[in-house]
Amino acid sequence: MHLETTWLLFAFAIIAAFGFFFGTLLDAIMKEGAFGPTGNTLLFIFGFFAAVVIANKHGISLSDLKLAVAWGLGGAFSFISVLALIKAGMARL
Repeated sequence: MHLETTWLLFAFAIIAAFGFFFGTLLDAIMKEGAFGPTGNTLLFIFGFFAAVVIANKHGISLSDLKLAVAWGLGGAFSFISVLALIKAGMARL
């Protein structure tokens, strides 16, 4: 899938908006276990795009938008969850 620059920036802006929304919610829920609203947003964006790239590299066709969003959201929340577990484990040491 080849996107023009305008569509790519539009997609990034939408993911950033969703990331800020979820990042703020996670910060309110997790309190000191989270990474702050901005940190959660950046981790959400990175996890989303990393999951889409990894799925694409493994040959999973993401031409269906619903499937791409599902992979991205799953990757974003998995990434934040793993880092939160690592942070909690490090705090116990």
